[in-house]
Amino acid sequence: MFENAILLSVAIVVVALLFHPRLRRSRDWRATVPPLASIIGSGFLVAAPLLAHAVNGWALPAMAGIVLVAYGIGEVIRYNIRYAEPLLAQGSSFIFVVERFSGLVLGLAYVISVAFYLRLLASFVLRAMQMESEFFANMITTGILVFIALMGLWRGLGGLESLEKIAVNIKLAIIAALLFGLAGFDLDWLVQADSEISYRPVVDWFYSLQLLAGILLIIQGFETSRYLGAEYDAETRIRTMRYAQILAGMIYLLFIGLSLPLLGDFHDQRDETAIITLSAMVATILPAMLIVAAVMSQYSAAVADTAGSGGLLSEFSRRLTPSFGYALVAVTAIILVWSATIFEIITIASRAFAFYYLLQCVVALIASRGRGHFVRRIGFVAIAGLLLLVVVFAIPDGN
Repeated sequence: MFENAILLSVAIVVVALLFHPRLRRSRDWRATVPPLASIIGSGFLVAAPLLAHAVNGWALPAMAGIVLVAYGIGEVIRYNIRYAEPLLAQGSSFIFVVERFSGLVLGLAYVISVAFYLRLLASFVLRAMQMESEFFANMITTGILVFIALMGLWRGLGGLESLEKIAVNIKLAIIAALLFGLAGFDLDWLVQADSEISYRPVVDWFYSLQLLAGILLIIQGFETSRYLGAEYDAETRIRTMRYAQILAGMIYLLFIGLSLPLLGDFHDQRDETAIITLSAMVATILPAMLIVAAVMSQYSAAVADTAGSGGLLSEFSRRLTPSFGYALVAVTAIILVWSATIFEIITIASRAFAFYYLLQCVVALIASRGRGHFVRRIGFVAIAGLLLLVVVFAIPDGN
């Protein structure tokens, strides 16, 4: 009970700070929240069990590698904000074609991520009811998608998106409580005689790297800053996107590092809701808190990506209205949910986002011509090569 009271107090304090008027009025914080919320959204909930299954005790260095790769991709996006956007505004032909195609790919990637978000939401809802059923999870997901599609056709998604900021703050507060609880658990664990991290040898590193490539989705979201140009200038987006990636990277590394003592039992399992089992070992209140965070964050992320995808598809087609775009997103996501497992959806989404980032590398290479940025161009090529490997070789966790 004492641990529960402390963790609940931590969450309340963090929520109060996040809703403080001074922070809410901060322009930089408002620009930081969209990419930050996306990066530590759905991925945070599945990162620990997926990494443990892929590389067991080597989860922390694996997470560090993923964070570094994400930061490198972020540098590509930031370069494009500074140098490609002015060229696009001038109507430069070839770069415009590549950028437009990458927008279509991003729209399709968002469709896949919507299926993932809501399928994960359904899993957490069923976990709260102490049920495990693929059929009922798919039914819940389908019901939510139909609701979003009807709302999009009827009134647009403005009303549904209004919950996003509240959900983000609650989610960040619960994550802070989780990290605090894990730190306390680890301090008690360190004084025990059998306090050992399980570092079993990885039999097939290529296979493990393929699994890691298949979970690139967990660090996706920083590209959100690229599309906030109507609200923030380029320098603000570049600066706050960097803040978001650094803060999210620190949170991920803290979470995985603090979770290591709990991950031993998950090496041979794959369970998208395993974080609930892990958190119950820390404090009895954490599973309920995490289910609340999961439902709110998955719902808000799904609505945001439905809006983004519908808008991008409408812009690309020039005939499809955003409202019908939302309906198309929902129908496609429903088909995907019923035809693939959640782990397959994660991998498909990872490949789609990797392809989008690959196209952004091409945009950066075009924008860098004649600027003398030789080292950066080498970096863009290296990152593009890495992303191509993800597109080609990524496999679902556990397959």
